[in-house]
Amino acid sequence: MKYLSAIWTVVKREAKILYTNRLYGFCMVAFPLLTILFFTSLLDEGQPADMPVGVVDLDNTSTSRNLVRRLDAFQASRVVARYSSVAEARHAIQENKIYAFLYIPKGTTDKLLASRRPKVSYYYSMTCVMAGSLMMKDLKTISTLGSAAVGMATMRARGLTPQQIQTVLQPIRIDTHQIVNPWSNYNVYLSTVFVPGVLMLFMFLISAYSLGMELKFDRGKEWLAKADGNILVALLGKFLPQALVFSAIIFAFQWYIYGVLHFPHEGGAWSIALLSFLAVFAAISFGIFAFGLMPSLRMSMSVCSLWAVLSMSLAGSAFPIMGMDTPIQSLSWLFPLRHYYMLYQITVFNGFPLIDAWFHLVALIAFILLPWFVLRKIKNAMLTYVYIP
Repeated sequence: MKYLSAIWTVVKREAKILYTNRLYGFCMVAFPLLTILFFTSLLDEGQPADMPVGVVDLDNTSTSRNLVRRLDAFQASRVVARYSSVAEARHAIQENKIYAFLYIPKGTTDKLLASRRPKVSYYYSMTCVMAGSLMMKDLKTISTLGSAAVGMATMRARGLTPQQIQTVLQPIRIDTHQIVNPWSNYNVYLSTVFVPGVLMLFMFLISAYSLGMELKFDRGKEWLAKADGNILVALLGKFLPQALVFSAIIFAFQWYIYGVLHFPHEGGAWSIALLSFLAVFAAISFGIFAFGLMPSLRMSMSVCSLWAVLSMSLAGSAFPIMGMDTPIQSLSWLFPLRHYYMLYQITVFNGFPLIDAWFHLVALIAFILLPWFVLRKIKNAMLTYVYIP
C-alpha cells in the first residue's frame, strides 16, 4: 500500500503537469490524431488514380485512337495531353506535367495489318517509384492489348474459333491470388506501419522530454521526494498517465482502420490489443532508456528522433529487410517498430498464432525492460546533475 500510495501521488503530480503544459496536449493528442487522419486519408482510394499521361500519336488512325481511349479508361491513367513529337513529350515529363507518354509512330496500323511487327514505345519517369511502376504496368498492358486485338481480328478472318484464338494469344493462363489484401490497397500496406511509426516518434520524444524538463527546472529532487526516493515508483507514477493517453490514441487508431475503414485483420481483437499495449510501453521505455544513457534534454531527444526516423526505413514495409545488406539486416532488430511490424504481419494481418512470432514478442518485452538498466543513472542525474542548455 505504501508504494501504491506513492505512485498515486506522483500520478496526480504528473496529471497536473500534463494539463498545464499545452505542449503535452499537442504532442500527445492533437498531432497524433492529425497524423492518423492525414495518412489514412492520403491513400483513401487504395491506389493512386487518374495520374497524368501524354500521347504522341503520329499514326492517327481508328486503331491508334482506340488504344488511346483504352489507356484513358484505366483507373491509374488519365490522358491529359497530346504532343506532336517525342522531344516535346519528354520535355513535359521533365517539367513534371506528366508521368509517362505513349509513342505511336506513323504507319503502325498498316504494319499491324501486314504482320510486320511495328514498334510502339512508351516512356515513364521513375522519379516517383509508385507512379512509375503503375504507369509502366498500364502502358505495357495497353501495348499488349493493341497487338492482341489485331491478332484476334486476323485469326477470326481466317476462320479460327474463339478457343483456338485464345490458345494462340495466351498459351498459358495466369491464375493470380493476392492473399489477405486482394485489392492491392496501398492504404492497408502503408498506414498500418507509418502511423504507428509516427506515434512511436511522439512517445519517444515525450518520454525523454518529460524527464529532461525535471532536470531543466530542477524539479528532480521534489519528484523523487514524492516517490519516497524510489526511482522505480517515480517512473511508474510519471509515465502511467502518458501510457494511458497514448494507449487511448493508438486504440482509437486501431478502431478507425479496422472498424471504420475495414482493413483486413485475420488475427482478431486480442492480437490487436496486445500489439497496441506492447507498442506503447516499448516506445515509452525506449525514451526513458535514451535519457538514462545520456541525461540531457537535447541529446536524448536527438537520439530518439534519429531512432524513430531510421525505424521507418528499417521496419521492412517500404523495402524488404531481406533485400538489404547483412549488417543492415542485423541493425533492424534494434528498432521497436520493426518488431511491431512483424507481429502485425504475422498475428493480425495473416492471423497466425502468437507462437509463430515469439521472437518479436520477446524483443518488444525486452524494450519494455530497458529502463531497468538505467534506473540508478536517472536517479543520480535528478539528484546531482546541473542542467546545461
